[in-house]
Amino acid sequence: MQVNIHYAKTHLSELIEQAENGEEVILARNGKPAVRLVPASSKKSGTLLGALKGKIWISDDFNSPETNKEIEDLFYNSPLFPEKPAKRRKKSA
Repeated sequence: MQVNIHYAKTHLSELIEQAENGEEVILARNGKPAVRLVPASSKKSGTLLGALKGKIWISDDFNSPETNKEIEDLFYNSPLFPEKPAKRRKKSA
């Protein structure tokens, strides 16, 4: 449904009720669509449950002690975090 702004001002509560019941309500200015009334708490959410079904694979051993140890080693025993900091070179002018 498309209504002009003057009509919307005088029938706003009715239009809100219609939008809450799922009807599309568009407010027009000079015959051109300007805005759409939609319920503030829509049943549609921003996420679709199951949208990635079949697209993600998780290994059976993703939380095994061996895997956890490997990840821990990557964090604590990698060259990014050496036990002794490297000596800084002096900048030459």
